[in-house]
Amino acid sequence: MRRVFLWAARNRWLRERLPRFRFMRRAVRRFMPGETLEDALAAALPLQAAGIETMYTRLGENLQRVEEAEEVAAHYLAAIDKIVAAGITGEISVKPTQLGLDLDPEICLDHLVRIAAHAAAAGTYLWIDMEGSAYTEATIVLYERLRATQPRTGICLQAYLRRTAVDFERLRPLDPAIRLVKGAYDEKESVAFRDRRNVDSNFVGLSVAFLLGGHGRPILLSLGTHDVTLIEQIAEQVRPGGIGRDGFEVAMLYGIRTDEQFRLKKAGYRVQTLIAYGEYWYPWYMRRLAERPANVWFALRQMLP
Repeated sequence: MRRVFLWAARNRWLRERLPRFRFMRRAVRRFMPGETLEDALAAALPLQAAGIETMYTRLGENLQRVEEAEEVAAHYLAAIDKIVAAGITGEISVKPTQLGLDLDPEICLDHLVRIAAHAAAAGTYLWIDMEGSAYTEATIVLYERLRATQPRTGICLQAYLRRTAVDFERLRPLDPAIRLVKGAYDEKESVAFRDRRNVDSNFVGLSVAFLLGGHGRPILLSLGTHDVTLIEQIAEQVRPGGIGRDGFEVAMLYGIRTDEQFRLKKAGYRVQTLIAYGEYWYPWYMRRLAERPANVWFALRQMLP
């Protein structure tokens, strides 16, 4: 089933046609409150009232023209101002291919520097999202160059990639901010662990090693998972090292395990909700269905009258 949904995410014919159906637009509302930033900010208000912070990403990837990347950069600069004006504690997450990585890495870096500087001036953070494994090395290089001048920046790494343990150690001298996720792309066995147990084990091992290996350095680790068992397992393993539940972040998507987000916050964890918005939601939504069977059953129920 996972492979079917990942195939559907890449299928252009389906991407052009399925979003037109009402049941698809109704189903996706579970994971994104709307297609505009204003929709996302409205959804953030009850979360903020409960002490849960938010992160915002405009859906879209693999742009074809430099002008499109410039428009995306301008959008994120304005988005930071709107988040601040709304009185919301929120951060921004962007995909490098949204900012022209496929077209010119230097143009992409220039956009990232501008957005990061604007975010820092507003007292917030810029995160670089991670895409398929073909972009991993280029994305890490971008982050290394960006972090040299913009310390209020973070990067997403994927636990299912076999290279990630090396990438953690490579970035450690930068005192990085890392959001660790399991990974949602269809990768080859030679590149990624495909068995869920191996991915879970690597997720826990990487998290614990990174947190305990900090030795007081100013690192920031965000656990991007909806698996509460793994979160609590990591918390238990790092507790003897003097790292409490507030020593790392827990990041979950809007609309998924919302009850657990509130419970974890009350239990002393730092919780952040990622809120996506935008018109280009189809491939992103297919990858969400591939991640958890519970998401699939929810989507199927939306097809019923």
